[in-house]
Amino acid sequence: MPYIRGENRNQLSLTPMCLDDYVGSSSICRVIAAYVESLDLAEMGFKYAETKETGRPPYNPANMLMLYLYGYLNRVRSSRRLEAETQRNLEVMWLMEKLTPDDKTICNFRKDNAAALKKVFREFSLWCNRQGLYGKELVVVDGTKIRANNSRRN
Repeated sequence: MPYIRGENRNQLSLTPMCLDDYVGSSSICRVIAAYVESLDLAEMGFKYAETKETGRPPYNPANMLMLYLYGYLNRVRSSRRLEAETQRNLEVMWLMEKLTPDDKTICNFRKDNAAALKKVFREFSLWCNRQGLYGKELVVVDGTKIRANNSRRN
């Protein structure tokens, strides 16, 4: 019996070429984009929120903030992993408008805007609670410490 066969990778197809068609209408990345677009990044203290006329233009801090919010919601905190997500994840490509900053740029954004990021994350979680986007599940942490038989004290 033959196997189920997929499409030929070399065959041209008429699939949607717009990234917006690949991202669902109820996707969390649309919520992130709407939230970040409502913020005044210069007022919150983000570096490069206002650009200069000379030199190479920086990445938009709104795009970088969207990347970090998406990463923290999906447990991707490493700069190198976030860089990999910009190249393979369709939702992140949609958020970043197909920009692919390198890991050093992502890391520097976090370093340069630490205080502003802390404010935004706090406000974002409060905003999500007000909108009812997440159920408030009970999380319990056990802090028991038990000495093992092979510890240095035994």
